[in-house]
Amino acid sequence: MSGPIRIAIASGKGGTGKTTVATSLAVALAEGGERVAYVDCDVEEPNGHIFLRPEITGSRETTIPVPEVDEARCTLCGACGKACRYAAILVLPKQVLTFPKLCHGCGGCTIACPEGAIREVPRVTGVVEHGAAGPVAFVQGRLDVGEAMAPPVIRSVLEAAPADRTLILDAPPGTSCPVIESVKSADVVLLVTEPTPFGLNDLKLAVEMVRALGLPLGVALNRVGTGDSAVVEYCAAERIEVLLEIPNDREIARAYSRGELAIRAVPDLKPRFLALHDKLRELVRRKRPTRTGVPFAPWPGTAGPHPLPSEALVPGTQSDVRELVVISGKGGTGKTSLVASFFALAERATVADCDVDAADLHLVLGPVVERRWLFSGGDLARIDAARCADCGACAAYCRFDAIHPAGAGDSEAYEIDPIACEGCGVCAQVCPEKAATLVPVVNGEWFVSQTRHGPMVHARLGIAQENSGKLVSLVRREARALAHTRGCTLLISDGSPGIGCPVIASIAGAHLVAVVTEPTLSGLHDLERVAELCRQFQVKTGVCINKADLNPEVAAAIEAEAARRGLPVWGRIRYDESVTAAQVRQLAVVEHGDGPASSDIRALWERVRDAVT
Repeated sequence: MSGPIRIAIASGKGGTGKTTVATSLAVALAEGGERVAYVDCDVEEPNGHIFLRPEITGSRETTIPVPEVDEARCTLCGACGKACRYAAILVLPKQVLTFPKLCHGCGGCTIACPEGAIREVPRVTGVVEHGAAGPVAFVQGRLDVGEAMAPPVIRSVLEAAPADRTLILDAPPGTSCPVIESVKSADVVLLVTEPTPFGLNDLKLAVEMVRALGLPLGVALNRVGTGDSAVVEYCAAERIEVLLEIPNDREIARAYSRGELAIRAVPDLKPRFLALHDKLRELVRRKRPTRTGVPFAPWPGTAGPHPLPSEALVPGTQSDVRELVVISGKGGTGKTSLVASFFALAERATVADCDVDAADLHLVLGPVVERRWLFSGGDLARIDAARCADCGACAAYCRFDAIHPAGAGDSEAYEIDPIACEGCGVCAQVCPEKAATLVPVVNGEWFVSQTRHGPMVHARLGIAQENSGKLVSLVRREARALAHTRGCTLLISDGSPGIGCPVIASIAGAHLVAVVTEPTLSGLHDLERVAELCRQFQVKTGVCINKADLNPEVAAAIEAEAARRGLPVWGRIRYDESVTAAQVRQLAVVEHGDGPASSDIRALWERVRDAVT
């Protein structure tokens, strides 16, 4: 393939070097004569602009259509409320309430209303900006803080990307709907990982996602020289090519902290990125892999029916459990390592892993599952081919491009793309033959387990599955109940990174939020957005700076930003290679020894514990 291609750079979690690879690849190709556009689809925490420093020449707001009810025409029949699958419209005896932030913009309520009393109005959810960084065309999206849904903004970003250039799509981390929206139109996917147990776990999830989409893939291995050989062995066993290796070079880390390109810090890397481009094009030229689909496959074992921890509570019981939620603007800041250490140091505590998209906490704590339940967070459309009259009404009304003819050319039925379907039910509303229906789907599973430090509640969301926020809320609710029934006074929750739906579900109603950041320009940028989210939800918040000595100047800037926002900085943690060694041994940092990081975390815990009690 000699023309422009779409290269998606993705990772199972944040902090692996995804943006480092994406920005250096874009600049290396542009300087080599390729017509390139860098497209930042990580709209919750876009960071590519920090490294490329583009000149923004245009922008536009992104919107979704939400319902507005004409009370003069409304008969309060309730049809709109029954049609809405997202609880975004509620019909009361004397009025209709709408909840625009819950609306997915499917249009089902307007179709259902027999009086034509509902019209749709645009609601702003973010912005798309475009410009240039030298020879590199630049497009980025930015989700408004407090908004839950990233995919509509991502779709607008991709629509704004130039069609006549090779696109470097910097995808969000993880495997859920924002990542799918960013990656599914790519010609090839490069998964960036690192040689640690966390990196291997998240790489496996990302590989499953890409194979479900039927896309060719390769791996970039960052920080080579740390960790172990398990990632390389996995790739060899799965016949996945490692297309790029980046050494564990402290100069690259320093350059990242200053917002500088890796190929500028280590010029010898530039030929490797040019060779990477050739290897990715070769993957595109090969036969496209078979799409595997994304049905959720529970782990072996018996799931439910068990009584829920919350069912053991006496109605009206007032719980004295305090909840500490640890979050970060992006992944890879050390959030999970801190949670594991806090849990090891705490007394009478329960832990919850709310990072259900790419859960890693179990790798450190080694939980033994006591009970497990399947999770169903919504429905999926199905079309009965025997009843389908091939009228195309379902496809015409679907706003998520989830319905297509079943075969090439003339077909006798339409079919649902399970990855694109949002379970809105519009197809079932408009089908004259009643061939389209909604069926409940299993999106994941969740567990009550025991660890060496106490009880744990954790979950696993399926690849490309919706309703991560619902699963996070369930995990938190049941973890609080479990803590109460087991006599624990503290719940420590490992929250999701970013600012979107699962993060909102992680922090709402918590007693205390600890934001973990790093002394990098990206870390400072991400802190500003996640701190604003905490402010909107009126949650008591403080800051922890990990690897603080990597760039003291930026660490000071983070402290100044925290002070400006009235946020305490509870502690600094020094850069320490033993943190990776602890991950490899599947231990909390404070269990691994008395190195600088362990000492700093112990002092940090004393301050955080005092703040939450």
